[in-house]
Amino acid sequence: MTLRTGMFSKCVRCAYATCALALAMTLGMGAAHAQEARIAAVNSDRILRESAAAKAAQTKLEAEFAKRDKDLQDMAQKLKSMSDALDKNGASMAPADRAEKQRDLSQLDSDFQRKQREFREDLNQRRNEELAAVLDRANKVIKQIAEQQHYDLIVQEAVYVSPRIDITDQVLKALAAAPSNGASSTSSSN
Repeated sequence: MTLRTGMFSKCVRCAYATCALALAMTLGMGAAHAQEARIAAVNSDRILRESAAAKAAQTKLEAEFAKRDKDLQDMAQKLKSMSDALDKNGASMAPADRAEKQRDLSQLDSDFQRKQREFREDLNQRRNEELAAVLDRANKVIKQIAEQQHYDLIVQEAVYVSPRIDITDQVLKALAAAPSNGASSTSSSN
């Protein structure tokens, strides 16, 4: 029986060695394919901060909302002036006059709060629209770069990116060179 057990053990070891060799060869080929894969990364935050399209969108938004911002600043100044006047002269006013001034101040404050909230909501909505248009243009440029340079994968959000695979500068240059297709020319009268 020892002879049979020894031969069986030898066959099992041979089978294990063959499987291990096959596994190593498979892993080796997988590693060879992994080395051939081209991977890059793009920092979307930088695109939204530094690209000419993002800066143009910001300038456009500032111009679009400048009048409403100025109106809100004027309203805030009027509210402060009314409040200061009521604080200064409220003690010497007749109770009916003081109550009327307080109602006026309260009404102006409510209007101011409502207009300020509407302004923020409208500004955020337009900012999101403009940034979405910038990101859409950036994604088209990224796809072109991927196709031209044969990248297998380009990621935009990552915890860590080696500078070796970061192509953000290349995307920024391509965005600056690409003609604006009017994607961010949506305008709203605010």
